[in-house]
Amino acid sequence: MRNKKVLLMTEIAIFAALGFVLDFISFRMPQGGSVSLVMIPIVLIAFRRGAGAGILTGILVGLLQIVSGFISVTPLSFGFVVMQVLLDYILAYGVVGIAGVMRAKYMQHAQAKQTGKMITAIVVGVLIASVLRYLVHVITGILFFGMFAEGNVIIYSVIYNATYMIPVFLLAAFVCAALFAAAPKLVDAEA
Repeated sequence: MRNKKVLLMTEIAIFAALGFVLDFISFRMPQGGSVSLVMIPIVLIAFRRGAGAGILTGILVGLLQIVSGFISVTPLSFGFVVMQVLLDYILAYGVVGIAGVMRAKYMQHAQAKQTGKMITAIVVGVLIASVLRYLVHVITGILFFGMFAEGNVIIYSVIYNATYMIPVFLLAAFVCAALFAAAPKLVDAEA
């Protein structure tokens, strides 16, 4: 029992570190946000170990970004900066782990060797994760980045965050679908 917990904690730490490193390979947006591969390790651990492990891995990725100073913040008061960082990094990457809610469907289709349905489960999981992360970024955009808005701040935040989150979703869905379909044993934690 103890070895399984140690193995799980080790996998979470490795995937969080991998997500942090993959975020360096990115196209950065001017007011924050980027198109990167950061979601892939979080989604992988979420499908491998469940939503809880995915959420914890996402939170760790956010914490690594914060402690490394690899963040974009608005020049507001300390309290606002703390709140923005908690939302934009801890919560935004944590919700990516919710992709793990599709783990059971993926495993069911993997056992039945239904590749098309496996890929559908992966894409739906990545879509759920991307939409939740997008919503968090839209909220922080409205609350903290309104100074950059030209016109309606809500419309600005919705459009600005979509400019990088749509490519992030497409990239993560494609890579995860290709990776999981080619090597289903990556997701099978018992293997």
